[in-house]
Amino acid sequence: MNQHIAPGSPLLEVQNLSMSFPVTRGLMQRQVGELKAVNDVSFTINKGETFGLVGESGCGKTTTGKCILQINKPVAGRIFYKGDDLAQHENRQSRARRRELQLIFQDPYGSLDPRQSAFSILREAVEADGKRHAPGSVRERIEELLDIVELGPSMGRRYPHEMSGGQRQRLGIARALACDPELIVCDEPVSALDVSIQAQIINLFKAIQKRMGITYLFVAHDLAVVRHVSDNIGVMYLGRLVEVTDARNLYINPLHPYTQALLSAIPITDYYLEQKRTRITLKGEVPSPINAPSGCPFHPRCPIATSECQQTMPELRMVAGNHRVACHKV
Repeated sequence: MNQHIAPGSPLLEVQNLSMSFPVTRGLMQRQVGELKAVNDVSFTINKGETFGLVGESGCGKTTTGKCILQINKPVAGRIFYKGDDLAQHENRQSRARRRELQLIFQDPYGSLDPRQSAFSILREAVEADGKRHAPGSVRERIEELLDIVELGPSMGRRYPHEMSGGQRQRLGIARALACDPELIVCDEPVSALDVSIQAQIINLFKAIQKRMGITYLFVAHDLAVVRHVSDNIGVMYLGRLVEVTDARNLYINPLHPYTQALLSAIPITDYYLEQKRTRITLKGEVPSPINAPSGCPFHPRCPIATSECQQTMPELRMVAGNHRVACHKV
């Protein structure tokens, strides 16, 4: 079952993924519309690499991650993990695959049982890994996990309310590692933490990846955070990918107007550079995905939009090397 994938080879391939939710109204919950959360999204993550998925709240990032984990069943598209279509697995195969696909939540406190100690939480995860464990090996594995996330075995006696936010997130990471996963979906894993703690957790993610060869889908709204952890980045807007390239290229040469606006909003500590750069202020609010605009979904807020943008949806096309952009003006 555990198929070996060489580092740098595709581990996960998402093809034309779409996910919609019905919009209901009234006592009888009559369907009156459809919310298109994810619309024709495609990307590939190589073994041992990190793909960052960024965009404003409500753009479909988390829903994409949930579709990959089969928490949400997509209405269209295919998700290939190690070459196998996840939607085609029978229940037994699906459970075995799911152990290799894990999730780290945004809110570490809300995702942990307050009635269980750290040791008990990890024991539950370790015993669910599908393997036979010799007496005493479960405790050894739990202590190993606590060491990997830099908590230490003594932390096993504590309950979630006795831990800081950073410690709780480390426990959440340890729980995700318990089943020896190949891919971890990180859903805004540092957004609820103080800035100083964010840096520690990001460094921990990178250290674990170097040590264990784990692949990440890193979902976040903060481009400054994603920059430090990602090999490749996809920028989402209103359920669609508008730009995909490697992390270095995205920051040096952003091509889509939305990406340019996001990058211009990142604070710079150098006072003189901050004074020289141009801030791009977007007009209006993000449109509702229930009533998405015609043509390019970004055109109502785009500073360079034309009549073509209002009428025709731009294709996410390759413009140079591995740089894909969905914009008529690029």
